[in-house]
Amino acid sequence: MAAHVVRRGTLWARKVSLPQLSLTGKRCLLSAAYVDSHKWEAREKEDCHLADLASLMDKTYERKLPVSSLTISRFVDNISSREEIDHAEYYLYKFRHSPNCWYLRDWTIHTWIRQCLKYGAPDKALYTLVNKVQYGIFPDNFTFNLLMDHFIKEENYKDALSVVFEIMMQEAFEVPSTQLLSLYVLYYCLAKKTNFSWEEERNFGASLLLPGLKQKNSVGLSSQLYGYALLGKVELQQGLRAVYHNMPLLWQPGYVNRALQVMEKVASSPEDGKLCREALDVLDRALKAALTAPTQGSSEDQPQEGEKTQRSEELVEQLDVEETEQSKLPRYLERFEALHSKLHALGKVESESLLTLTTQLVKEQLPPCEAEDIAAYEQKLQQWHLDWVHLIQREKEQRERAKQQQAARRAAKASA
Repeated sequence: MAAHVVRRGTLWARKVSLPQLSLTGKRCLLSAAYVDSHKWEAREKEDCHLADLASLMDKTYERKLPVSSLTISRFVDNISSREEIDHAEYYLYKFRHSPNCWYLRDWTIHTWIRQCLKYGAPDKALYTLVNKVQYGIFPDNFTFNLLMDHFIKEENYKDALSVVFEIMMQEAFEVPSTQLLSLYVLYYCLAKKTNFSWEEERNFGASLLLPGLKQKNSVGLSSQLYGYALLGKVELQQGLRAVYHNMPLLWQPGYVNRALQVMEKVASSPEDGKLCREALDVLDRALKAALTAPTQGSSEDQPQEGEKTQRSEELVEQLDVEETEQSKLPRYLERFEALHSKLHALGKVESESLLTLTTQLVKEQLPPCEAEDIAAYEQKLQQWHLDWVHLIQREKEQRERAKQQQAARRAAKASA
């Protein structure tokens, strides 16, 4: 309770807004028109004092009642400083753990990310995104793109990569612009670092595979191969469960086989799609490493005493699958070498790096994708406005009914 009083006191004291921090017009991957915030700033909103809203929410929670989605939306809308970002984070957390948690509006999530970028708190945006279960932050593709582009512009590829991994976990690669930005970040990071933990290889593999399946070009095909190769490496070394556990991936074995199927598809296709040498080398190394080293996943992690009975059957099944994949390795390597030679003979091996190819693809395809995204965003702003107006009208009607019911109760008491 004392913390709430201090928070409200701080909000009362901050009556003068700090200068707004606008995004620069410097183009990185997304254009200035894409990241421009004028349409968002021009939206209709209610001017409220955050201290009043904080007091209202605190009292509502104290009475064990739900806070409305409009109230938390008003709070986020009226952020005017970096300090108020911290207050909003607190109330987003409270709202997520309230009965109304399912009703955090899409425009509130978008506004939250926008406000974090505007007031110099991209770390808060990323923190609430990574801890989405605790804060309810599940952005749309346009919002993902804004956050990713911000980190790219700041040359903060570590955080940009974290955004890509979150997009992968939420399976949000529907929009081509998000696919292109994500692939660029992935290949930039892969070009700068070569040693990864198996968890990182799994995350890279899944993040390459999902957008790669949607791109109908050499970068897409190479991304599928690269992704399957990394996931196959994890499957061989750590076991199948390590691949699909808490991941949006198939739990069927055979990721190396799927990588080889991509090679077969390209080799037999009459189209001019190619596979990048970089991706082929990854699969080559994974196969040779698996042939010379024993599997490590199931032998290192021994079940504890209380888990032995429950996990025995699961471990037997897992070992059977792993042994099957291990037994196929010589054939996999033989197929790989034959397909590799065939691809070379057909001229379907690309020598350029994947980062170079992806950069070229972004330059060619991102501008038309931007135009589609901006048009869709403007339509979404209009729909959000209509939904917002409808909620306000419904709130007024509910308040009017509550007043009428209260008046009726008072009249009944007076006549009794």
